[in-house]
Amino acid sequence: MPDTASGTGSKITRLILLPSLITLAVTIVRLVGELQNWSPRWFNREMGPSIVAILWLPPIFGIYFALKLANAGYPPKSYLRAISYAALGVVILIASFYAGDALNVRQSFYVRLVYAWTFFAVAALVTLRGWPKLFESLLAYGYAARIPVAIIIFFAYRGNWGTHYDAAPPDVPVLGLVAKYVWLGFFPQLLLWVAFTILAGMLSGTIAAGIAFLVRIERGTAS
Repeated sequence: MPDTASGTGSKITRLILLPSLITLAVTIVRLVGELQNWSPRWFNREMGPSIVAILWLPPIFGIYFALKLANAGYPPKSYLRAISYAALGVVILIASFYAGDALNVRQSFYVRLVYAWTFFAVAALVTLRGWPKLFESLLAYGYAARIPVAIIIFFAYRGNWGTHYDAAPPDVPVLGLVAKYVWLGFFPQLLLWVAFTILAGMLSGTIAAGIAFLVRIERGTAS
């Protein structure tokens, strides 16, 4: 019997609950670390990666979700197909960087942002056909991870906290609080970074689950 919408939603909620709580804890630790001026080696207060960051979690939880789903009876129709679509999404995203340079989209602040959001979203959506259940789980986890960050960014901009949450590109035009938040906080977090979560999780998850499937075949335990 196929899952009902409510039943599927409940399963996804249970699946992403612990990873979402872990991600929230990392977000809080990073925020406290930056506000308290802890070591910049671990807590980067500028734009860019930091050792303590939720940036590194999507590939890890992508593997976790994929193995959980496969073991629960929700594997993809084909692991090779799932991996191929995940890889295609990454290829599209990489190609968009080169295309963006050729089109000189970097010359316009607003065009550059919209261009990046669009291609991240397209690249993520491509992976849906490979393994819909994993995509849905990563989508839900992505919002659970990024909504708290989006909320923090609003207050960081309003209070000028001096953290990476209210950092801005050097070419950002003069914007009011709401406009600045929409362009640099709301859409980047709830579109670009959710798409990144899906892409990273789909690639790592499909590969890990595919390897696990091959191992089960080798051992003669695959269904």
